[in-house]
Amino acid sequence: MNSEIKLRRVAAHEIDDCVHGLAEVLIDCVRGGASVSFMQPISHEKAIRFWQSVAESVIRDERALLVAEDRGGRIVGTVQLIMAQPENQPHRADVSKMLVHRNARRQGIAQRLMAEIEQIARDEGKTVLVLDTTTGSDAERVYVRAGWHCVGNIPDYALMPDGTLSGTTFYYKQLS
Repeated sequence: MNSEIKLRRVAAHEIDDCVHGLAEVLIDCVRGGASVSFMQPISHEKAIRFWQSVAESVIRDERALLVAEDRGGRIVGTVQLIMAQPENQPHRADVSKMLVHRNARRQGIAQRLMAEIEQIARDEGKTVLVLDTTTGSDAERVYVRAGWHCVGNIPDYALMPDGTLSGTTFYYKQLS
């Protein structure tokens, strides 16, 4: 595990300073084949627009945004906790867009991001978390090691960035 990587929750007043770094991580992950809602090629402008919409949600306190930064302050990973849920689900949140730049992988960053986002969820009073990921992806191993439970998968649920169909696996975790 790389102790030179610092994790921090991005405050609403800091979000604009992070958008470009987050865009670079998103673009790298999509170029690397990650199925995270975008198709290849993804433009810098499209990535910026996405993170600006996330920023607006952070400002409205609908989600938490966590970033991993290297010792130079460059964003190398991120994950979100979507807290805005229907009124009958105030105890639940969705974990979304867990991304690690390809140059920063295999350093335990994803595990650290997941542990920290779970702590943020606890601090926010959430007791049930859900997420989905590409069936057969490296991310599945991260989630299983972190104690997430597989609910099942749906074949041909989404497109990979290159346009091929892929299954999606759904997970949940009960927090104590």
